[in-house]
Amino acid sequence: MQISSRFSIGVHILSLLAINPNEHQTSEWIAGSVGTNPVVIRRVLGQLKKAGLAKVRAGSGGASLARGLAEISLLDVYRAVEVVEEGKLFHVHGQPNPDCEVGANIEQVLRLLLLKAQDAMEGVLAAVTMAELVDVLAKEIKRSAAR
Repeated sequence: MQISSRFSIGVHILSLLAINPNEHQTSEWIAGSVGTNPVVIRRVLGQLKKAGLAKVRAGSGGASLARGLAEISLLDVYRAVEVVEEGKLFHVHGQPNPDCEVGANIEQVLRLLLLKAQDAMEGVLAAVTMAELVDVLAKEIKRSAAR
């Protein structure tokens, strides 16, 4: 099982809006960079807009950042695109056999460990801002252009 690609798409969109602020950033243009369908971009942009991370212009189209990159953490993006329900990153398999000593107890034992793992991952995402990510991205773009 993997985390939905909406997270990486959301980060890609916000990075693109920051790196190319003077482009007319329509869903079609963004989709060309992301390598997906514009419908997917519109869906994710709608979620970013709802979370107050992006602005979307109706009519002629186009998107822009709604907040400064330093004010947006990767956890904000993760939560905005509803990758998983809160506290539900990990799922314990369906209905283990209650007559089995392992089956009867595995969920209770795993639950605390899995919640700690999710908290740790969210802590890492909360500690990184889009400004930090875009700074590293801009350096990588310059390095790639120089090759």
